[in-house]
Amino acid sequence: MPNRAFREIVTRLAPSVPGAPNVVVEQYVRDAAIEACERTLAWRYEQPQIRLNPGGHDYAYDPPDFSEVHAILTATVNGEKLTPISLEQLHDIYPKWPYVSSDEHSTPRYITSIDPDHFAVAPIPDANVVYDVRMIVALKPLRTAYEMDQTPLDDLENVIMHGALQHLLVLPDRTWSDRELASYHAKQFAYKLSERRARANLGTGRGSMRVQNQRFA
Repeated sequence: MPNRAFREIVTRLAPSVPGAPNVVVEQYVRDAAIEACERTLAWRYEQPQIRLNPGGHDYAYDPPDFSEVHAILTATVNGEKLTPISLEQLHDIYPKWPYVSSDEHSTPRYITSIDPDHFAVAPIPDANVVYDVRMIVALKPLRTAYEMDQTPLDDLENVIMHGALQHLLVLPDRTWSDRELASYHAKQFAYKLSERRARANLGTGRGSMRVQNQRFA
């Protein structure tokens, strides 16, 4: 999908904060977009396949430009499920990881996010099989981003507007400041975040839904 610029939302917000510089409004739009993506997990992305290296434990994500990974939603290795766990849980299971001998290398069963740029697997992959990882991740914009994927931005647009206004309207000594109105937008932001998170988890149907990778021959 194409990207959409944050400045398009700035245009919609301008009447609510008359006199506010566009660059300031865009900063708060970006911040609200980041928070909305973190809390709703609505920006979901299927990563290109990543091949594991024998003896290698950590790898770089491959997200689109101007974005970073916030969470791993699903992951498989050679079509078999990898269980996402925290780094602390991984060390509970494998206390010596990643400093293990080669005879302890095996088929990876767990995956963990080290930071927004890197993930790791355990056990460390052996050289007996070629291992390919596929995953679906939740993304968020970088602090330097000026745009993001159009589909999640369209879906979260009203949420982001409330999130930006709750902060813009409490900036001190501004002609557009309005604490009472800021409180309204803060409540709407919290409410709509919860609604979007539920929608992302359940989809448009009545039953629970989870994204599942397709197996490839």
